Amino acid sequence: MRTKRLVLAGIAALALAGGGGTALAVNGGEPPAAAGETAGGGAREAAAVQAPDLPAASLTAGPRVVRPYQPVEIGQGARMGLLPEGRQNYVVAWENYAESVERAKGYAGDSIRPDSLSGGLHTEGDDALYTGAFRTETVPARITLRIDGGAEVEAGMLRLPGDPGRGTYYAFGDVSAADTGVTVTAYAEDGGVLFEQYVDASPRD
Repeated sequence: MRTKRLVLAGIAALALAGGGGTALAVNGGEPPAAAGETAGGGAREAAAVQAPDLPAASLTAGPRVVRPYQPVEIGQGARMGLLPEGRQNYVVAWENYAESVERAKGYAGDSIRPDSLSGGLHTEGDDALYTGAFRTETVPARITLRIDGGAEVEAGMLRLPGDPGRGTYYAFGDVSAADTGVTVTAYAEDGGVLFEQYVDASPRD
């Protein structure tokens, strides 16, 4: 598995790219790698729950609310979990989910900026998984990704209970386009754009 931190560049809407570190521990049989800087918390092992299929109109209802540390199956064998310690912390794991959460405790970082998002790219086989965190005053009703100017892809979203002011998004794409740019757009309930950012996924030294 290959994991990359994506470079964010704001192109339209409320904010430029988020700085600081969004927590992300990734485990695909290898020790988790940080995309951004990471901080974590104790794992509470729980049965994984299935995230909804992405190409569905119901995704406009906003993020799904999940418990802290709850492993959510997001597709292709990957699980995502949100950590409650703040700083938009989350974990993505293909194996050893609880271990990934525990290892995330070894990373530390700052919050991304308000009305902003982070981005990460994980590739394995023919699949590319785009993930990130958003931090907004208004909870997005939906988030989409447009990979290198191609077709728009609907992203799944998760957030913690209450009013955490943040959550995560995820979407799968073709690995053949994984080294091109992606535009991430967050929408309000009325269809207006909350913010939009371009993520440069081109290879970097």
